[in-house]
Amino acid sequence: MTRDDVLKELRERFGPDTIDVFDKSPKRVYIEIRPDALVKMGTYIFRNLGARFHIATAVDTRDHLEILYHFIIEDINLLISLRVKLDRDHPAIDTLANSFPAANWIEREMGELLGIEFRGHPDPRRLVLPEQWPERVYPLRRDYTEWDKEAIRDRGV
Repeated sequence: MTRDDVLKELRERFGPDTIDVFDKSPKRVYIEIRPDALVKMGTYIFRNLGARFHIATAVDTRDHLEILYHFIIEDINLLISLRVKLDRDHPAIDTLANSFPAANWIEREMGELLGIEFRGHPDPRRLVLPEQWPERVYPLRRDYTEWDKEAIRDRGV
């Protein structure tokens, strides 16, 4: 299967779920999708196209929270990034950790640090923040304010 075959297949199969395609370079493509299409499209790329789940990244853009799920099809040297935009006030999306366990820890991290709810996640407990960290305080949100007046935060959270 070639790069063009992969992109054609994704367009045909997931056209109604696709918001935008940014064909950045011969080795990289960003596909913005509806949040409710993430599990079916991510699972299809992983299982049917033989891609490897590389990582996911998330950011607070002020208007919304954005997650990029990065998949690599090594045989054709193609990185596909699925982009989903979530409501900033109620960021929730179905988990991909049930489709492939490699998404488990990164979704836990994004949940903890940005407040994204991963519905159906098999293990939503804390991963990186200490137990004394208050609930609903997300250190990677743009509106974060220091909650511990004694803390010295010059090396991350």
